[in-house]
Amino acid sequence: MVINLSEEHSLISNWISEIRHVEIQTDRMRFRRNLERIGEVIAYEISKQMEWVDQDIPTPLGTSVCKVLKEQPVLATILRAGLPLHQGLLNFFDRADNAFISAYRKHHRDGSFEINLEYVSCPDLDDRILIISDPMLATGASLVKTIHFLKNEGQPKEIHIVSAIACTVGIEYVRREEPHVKIWCGAIDDELTAKGYIVPGLGDAGDLAYGAKLQS
Repeated sequence: MVINLSEEHSLISNWISEIRHVEIQTDRMRFRRNLERIGEVIAYEISKQMEWVDQDIPTPLGTSVCKVLKEQPVLATILRAGLPLHQGLLNFFDRADNAFISAYRKHHRDGSFEINLEYVSCPDLDDRILIISDPMLATGASLVKTIHFLKNEGQPKEIHIVSAIACTVGIEYVRREEPHVKIWCGAIDDELTAKGYIVPGLGDAGDLAYGAKLQS
């Protein structure tokens, strides 16, 4: 399942326009905050599909029967670009367990690259709801490798992927490799360059959020 929230003409469409805009995105704080807000709205949308239970809540004047989440999800993100989006999810799922994965593209002189994963910090995932955030779903290779990596820590009962912008090619690859995953995104672009960058996309989300890095 793929849910493109820009199709609903919600505020996410407005925030997507800002993180794309070459002049607005020079404001790093605004760029991070827009990613965070996208994460918050998607967290709300995901919560509608989760299980809720009745709970007796004491008030100063009596007892109220309220709907509460049956369980908290595990929120995972790919460092470093995923941190603002992850924070938006965490703002709403504020009691969630968290996982962090180091995944990056190791570039070669011929322009090709491979995905390197070097670090994971993760709770037990058995029978849990896992939500993985990465602002750009480009080729899908890093997300698929991350999912396989995390499955070594347990078998989730549900997996959600949250991205600000996704590419059609990456979506198709993820769905082939992990057909039961639900993909939530703010927008979908169709073009991917030979170097694996989304067009029109927005550039490098990690650099725009935290500053340029040395290329390895």
